[in-house]
Amino acid sequence: MNVSLSWLREYVAVEMDPSALSDALTMVGLEVEAMEDRYRYLRTVRVGKIGSTAPHPQAHHLCICRVEAGDRSLSVVCGAPNVRVGLRAPVALDGTRLPGGATVRAGVIRGVTSEAMLCSEAELGLGADTAGIMELPTSYRVGEALSTAMGLSDPVFEIGLTPNRADCLSILGVAREVAAITGAAVTPANVELPRSGPPIEQLTSVTIQAPHDCPRYAARVLQGLRVGPSPFWLQDRLLSVGLRPINNVVDVTNFVMMETGQPLHAFDFDRLEEHRIVVRSAREGEVFVTLDGQEKRLSAQALLICDGRKPVALAGVMGGLNSEISDATRNVLIESAHFNPRCIRRTAKALGYNTQASHRFERGVDPDGVIRAADRTAQIMLQVAGGTLAQGAIDANPLPLSKKEIVLSAAKTNRILGTCLGRDQMVQLLRAIAMETEILDQDRVRVFPPTFRVDVDKPIDLVEEVARLWGYDRIPTTSPLFPAESTPPSRLMVFRRSLSRHMVGLGFMEAVNYSFTRADAPDRLMLPPEDPRTKALAILNPLTEDQAVMRTSLTPCLLEAMSRNLRQQNRNLRLFEIGKVFIARQVEELPEEREMLCALWTGSRDESSWHWKETPCDFYDIKGVADSLLETLKIEEVFFTQPSAGPSRYLRPGYGAGIRKGGEEIGWLGEVRREVFERFECNQPPFLLELDLERLLAAVPETVDYKPLPRFPATTRDVTLILDASFATDAVLRHVKGLEERWLQSLHIFDVYQGDPIPSGKKSVSFRIVYQSQEETLEDLEVNRLHERITGELVRTFHATLPQG
Repeated sequence: MNVSLSWLREYVAVEMDPSALSDALTMVGLEVEAMEDRYRYLRTVRVGKIGSTAPHPQAHHLCICRVEAGDRSLSVVCGAPNVRVGLRAPVALDGTRLPGGATVRAGVIRGVTSEAMLCSEAELGLGADTAGIMELPTSYRVGEALSTAMGLSDPVFEIGLTPNRADCLSILGVAREVAAITGAAVTPANVELPRSGPPIEQLTSVTIQAPHDCPRYAARVLQGLRVGPSPFWLQDRLLSVGLRPINNVVDVTNFVMMETGQPLHAFDFDRLEEHRIVVRSAREGEVFVTLDGQEKRLSAQALLICDGRKPVALAGVMGGLNSEISDATRNVLIESAHFNPRCIRRTAKALGYNTQASHRFERGVDPDGVIRAADRTAQIMLQVAGGTLAQGAIDANPLPLSKKEIVLSAAKTNRILGTCLGRDQMVQLLRAIAMETEILDQDRVRVFPPTFRVDVDKPIDLVEEVARLWGYDRIPTTSPLFPAESTPPSRLMVFRRSLSRHMVGLGFMEAVNYSFTRADAPDRLMLPPEDPRTKALAILNPLTEDQAVMRTSLTPCLLEAMSRNLRQQNRNLRLFEIGKVFIARQVEELPEEREMLCALWTGSRDESSWHWKETPCDFYDIKGVADSLLETLKIEEVFFTQPSAGPSRYLRPGYGAGIRKGGEEIGWLGEVRREVFERFECNQPPFLLELDLERLLAAVPETVDYKPLPRFPATTRDVTLILDASFATDAVLRHVKGLEERWLQSLHIFDVYQGDPIPSGKKSVSFRIVYQSQEETLEDLEVNRLHERITGELVRTFHATLPQG
């Protein structure tokens, strides 16, 4: 938004220096991005005095002038009829850029050197006279810059507005902010209209068929006007803010738009079929030709301004080619309306338009300023184009807006801002920006925002107004108070860190994946419908199809990471991830969140080396990872059993195990089925370990018991049992540990054998039992008796046999 200081001063007294005003506007939220004197080009235009003239030898209508310009004497070729010796006139030096865009350059005209240019009012942008060079008073000092001699200075502020400050997309809007800063009063232009024409109801009518998108539409009619160039003052005002003059009718609508912030449009009244206006929604696919000659295909969400038969404008965006103002126009209908900002924004974005009108309508204009803007337009149009104004205005207002009321608490405002302002100070600040107030009690104030402040709806909006008007620089800077003691991290966080360090120590690399995954992830794992992990929570606005739901398992993420590594020829991989999975519950309920650890091992057991042969990893490697974790965490009495129904669907049969503690499954591990890992585009088997961290943490003992190192030697005995081939030998281990023999130190399997001479359907399992006492050295006889008793117990309990011989 460009604001000319001279135009601003027509509505509010500004005594501040332009630089100080620029800083003040920035501090109240209207950031001045640049400030430039629009008469700066006159600094290279000097007051010149014509010392002599001579006819041009090659052109009878030109003369050669010797112009004194202070410290220099210039030869200038000029064809103006009023050139004469002794005349003081503006002379533009070489390099001067004139308002029309031309740049003065020294050159040769018909064989004669011309070093500068004697200028007319129009060429300098100081008037409309083009008949001759501009004549200056003899009191002007020769050689002085014309801007200094004439006292011309008009700084133009380029203000970068935030989208919520639609009220400041006008000179009056900025004037209100200046008035709040300086304490001056805003004086809008006085509007008085004649009552000489016929009643407007006899000439036209307005019908609104889409009241939600057009809650208000006003119209005025002028008859018998003349279209032509605008007077200099009007053109100058538009040029000062960067708008191009077109003709007196269109220029007036642009002038009032910049003055009030209300976009307007002028229709050629005689080109309106049936001389009436109909506001309606477009039909899907309807074609409309805009003022710039573009043929646009519209959606049903667009809003059209129509006459009795056809569309004549794209509401709030651009007029139509079939109703534009031309030199032949004699009668004009002035449109001033209030449109739904969402409707205009949607249409402008869809069609790729960003006009001065749409820029304002899509941010919101003052609904109560519609009539005043139409009246102001009619007033100036009568002044510059003549004609007769129809009596009255049509004001179709099917959805009047109710007055907004907001209650502001002074105490809460001070608490938010960190200030100590009194209630009355806040009232004074709000009244300075035209907000009506009503005091309720010692703390609260009821505020009625003006209709042009479409951005003020809630108490926090008023808090912002108080802050910016009081001055952000006046709000004290304070540092937040930090408690002396720090909050210790949660037990789960410490647990996660210790697990992460241990996994890294085992040679694994930590992976970090998104919490989103593909919707078919449970299907790729072949999970049964009753498995909770099939209940994925859908994301309302996913970034990609691969991130459509919240993950219910970490396994798909690591399998996809494995697939990416295999494509890069990285075939030996150890990855782990610690993170949350999300199980959907009922509609509108938050999902169940579980903290999980998932580890993946594929490829070689060890790094390649010259002194050993590369061996593929297997089930016992990933089981060793689980054993290592459990041993580090001091979790005892953990048993490996058949995995539950869910993991068993994606683990290879016979190569998976569930991890149980006290009858509860805390995790599972095993080799992934071929049909599963091939769905993830992998061509070698991965081995997985998954642990539920909350259940795992619950199994960690709060205290750890320790025993001194034994002073007496241990002794071992072996026992071999013939068992059914399908028998889970883990039951033997648990049973022996449950005997609670005081000399029984440990028990482990060291050999499993099937084949001749073991009978078919049987297997030979060899156990090694360690016996040790803390008080004495055990005698062989005592150990043998205990060992025989345990062996007999195992044979009876598990219906086993001992090998013969």
